[in-house]
Amino acid sequence: MHIKRRVFIKNLILGLLGVVGFIYLDSFWIEKYIIDWNTHDLSDATKAKIKIIQLSDLHLKEIKYFHKTIAEKINTEKPDIIVFTGDTISRRNTYHILEQLLDLIDPNLLKIAILGNKEYDARVDLDTLKATFKKYNGIVLINEHYVFKKANRAINIVGIDDFLRGKPDFLKAIHNIDKKIETIVLNHCPAYTDVIDTLNIEENINIKLVLSGHTHGGQITFFGIPFYTPGGSGNYLRGWYKKTTTKMYVSKGIGTTVLPIRFFARAEASIFYMGASHPNTSR
Repeated sequence: MHIKRRVFIKNLILGLLGVVGFIYLDSFWIEKYIIDWNTHDLSDATKAKIKIIQLSDLHLKEIKYFHKTIAEKINTEKPDIIVFTGDTISRRNTYHILEQLLDLIDPNLLKIAILGNKEYDARVDLDTLKATFKKYNGIVLINEHYVFKKANRAINIVGIDDFLRGKPDFLKAIHNIDKKIETIVLNHCPAYTDVIDTLNIEENINIKLVLSGHTHGGQITFFGIPFYTPGGSGNYLRGWYKKTTTKMYVSKGIGTTVLPIRFFARAEASIFYMGASHPNTSR
């Protein structure tokens, strides 16, 4: 009996150590550094597909091995556009780290970025940020839009200012936009999509997709329930959401904030295939 009890206790301890070890490995390594790449085809089988890769919430502090694997994946996929949906930089004067990342990516690939709350918290100099992206064939959109053309077709990219720290203005962003062209909206905080959706009932922009981030998918979750979600998340956590006039995808992002761990909220980057419309303007 005593031998069986000792064996039971030994196995119990080993089991507990195994669980603790798995949780530690999952939280500090697997969920953070093994990026989950997801693919979504919204092109309606059109031949003139536009390929977009979304990177969100990088919270760049230093370039690590997994950043290099992300860049290698991007260069292999050769997207038409890479969109950075906010919180790319979370510390002041870290533009050189952003440059190190962009330097790993094919300079011919178009990069389009928006601001998140962390850029504001870090008091990022906008002129320097814009110059950094411009150096690597990139632009920063703040309540404005850009028309991307491919094979005599086009798609609108609308960039919204951050909901928490900036001054988001959907109406300003779509001023003089071609409403017949399919549109993608880059909007860091998903809560502001409620405003976009309401305004678009009257504006009737052909919004195919809203891309958001900010929530980190909860970053630390238990049985699908987040321990904490930041302000500006609204009733959104991760994945797809269908609104009245819009469809939104909330990325779990790549970096971490406050605590350097993830638990059942795997870091992700996403690939989207979009259709394209014949432009009605010469822009």
